[in-house]
Amino acid sequence: MSEKNIKLKLSRIQKDLSQEQLAEAVGVTRQTIGLIEAGNYNPTIRLCIAICKELGTTLNDIFWEE
Repeated sequence: MSEKNIKLKLSRIQKDLSQEQLAEAVGVTRQTIGLIEAGNYNPTIRLCIAICKELGTTLNDIFWEE
């Protein structure tokens, strides 16, 4: 998962959330969200699910490779 997670960033922006707001909602730091978006951090499945719930998306929408 070294490529950037553009889908996460786009979904977050569509929901009008900053990295900090999303991070607070799912219980991580803003840096963690930034690292996930940059492709430099491999989140746990629990964190992936929390992010998807917060963004109203599915794991397939955000984290699955094409």
